[in-house]
Amino acid sequence: MKTYIKINENDNVVVALSDITTGMTLEGVSAVSEIPAGHKMALKDIKKGEPVIKYGYRIGNAKEDIKAGEWIHTHNLGTALGEILDYTYEPVSVPVKRSTEVTFMGYKRPDGKVAVRNEIWIIPTVGCVNNIATAIANKANAELAGMSDIIRSRVEEVIAFPHPYGCSQMGDDQENTREILADLINHPNAGGVLVLGLGCENSNIDVLKSYIGDYNKDRVKFLVCQESDDEMEDAAELVRELIEYASGFSREPIPASKLIIGMKCGGSDGFSGITANPLVGKFSDMLTSMGGTTILTEVPEMFGAETILMNRCENRELFDKTVSLINDFKQYFKDNNQTIYENPSPGNKKGGISTLEDKSLGCTQKSGSSPVKGVLKYSEQVSTPGLNLLSAPGNDLVAATALAASGAHIVLFTTGRGTPFACPVPTMKISTNSRLASKKSNWIDFNAGVLVEDEDMDETSKRFFDFVIKVASGEKVASEKAGFHDMAIFKKGVTL
Repeated sequence: MKTYIKINENDNVVVALSDITTGMTLEGVSAVSEIPAGHKMALKDIKKGEPVIKYGYRIGNAKEDIKAGEWIHTHNLGTALGEILDYTYEPVSVPVKRSTEVTFMGYKRPDGKVAVRNEIWIIPTVGCVNNIATAIANKANAELAGMSDIIRSRVEEVIAFPHPYGCSQMGDDQENTREILADLINHPNAGGVLVLGLGCENSNIDVLKSYIGDYNKDRVKFLVCQESDDEMEDAAELVRELIEYASGFSREPIPASKLIIGMKCGGSDGFSGITANPLVGKFSDMLTSMGGTTILTEVPEMFGAETILMNRCENRELFDKTVSLINDFKQYFKDNNQTIYENPSPGNKKGGISTLEDKSLGCTQKSGSSPVKGVLKYSEQVSTPGLNLLSAPGNDLVAATALAASGAHIVLFTTGRGTPFACPVPTMKISTNSRLASKKSNWIDFNAGVLVEDEDMDETSKRFFDFVIKVASGEKVASEKAGFHDMAIFKKGVTL
């Protein structure tokens, strides 16, 4: 295993891949102090105010004079980012590759959509019925276990998605809830959906139906608890009907071009931009070269690397949308009197990330090198194949839910610290380092840490692509095996 890496020939730092002791020589420079794994060491003297370069880009400016061989971190490196900025479209030529398409075993839906799971979802319209939704799912899964082999092989699970919203909301906050709930109700991974309402909430079933649009009455059922004499029994009968309908679907070969994959990172460390994120970027390039679709989100973690994405926009209209994507999110911070660059998190810093630029340049590695083909508002459905950008915050649960709501069949989630959470669709955890993969094998699905050990990118990316196809074809990820299913909606506004 290498002890360090210089990511770009123009960098004035190296990243330690294992703990560096005082006196060790890296790129001909002796370390003047201990450097923890994932952290940075200066390769040359850097004067106060001068840029620190990593990934070939500035990740901040020196807050004091830094000597060659010194540890660089938050004590001597600060952000160089401004607030709302003007941008110039400087398009770069991005070669568009086409590769041989593969297939996965998925489900075809009557409306032309495809799915990687065939589940029954219970979607509460309001938090007041969360416990009822969970109880209905538990009872239904017990019944499902006793049904025929054919039904159990086709209907995978009954899942409730509790949330604290749906009432006492106003304006954009209320719209976010209604739109996300409607998106999930229409998600193809759900072979059947029970929409469970209370009856007196703002976002009640009658209101929500206008957001859902046209729907298949065999696939979507509604129950208002206040109007039912026994909501548990009524719900059980409706779920039985949904299971019967969903059991009519079976897996069949589907082109990978139909796949929509979300990309997210969380609990990042100094290895994220070296191993797991570039691996996901390679996957994104491979899938889009087959005509498939990927979605990158967490806008605040694009700050500092946004021009890379802007200049890969296919046209001026997409560039303008990306500028709005970035500046509108910065304005959201300002409107709430918050510091735009209050990032990275304590866990990120412990792992070696010093500034938001440092984090963002690593984060955007997940976008690969393909052109940007679409820019989506929060809750907007993806419609353009290729790489898309989605407006959502960096929060793991909120952003992953937003990816699912926009149409992602699977979310690829890279992490250097580890997390057990899931979202409404299979949430695959990719570790940035082998230590985490070994320690938390019950959380981690794929280890990208081998990229700094004994595997090259081509070999690892092929294994990874094949694994994603297996998951799309029905192989469960760790969070699914554990029975974890989460959702969270972007809270934005007044609660009455």
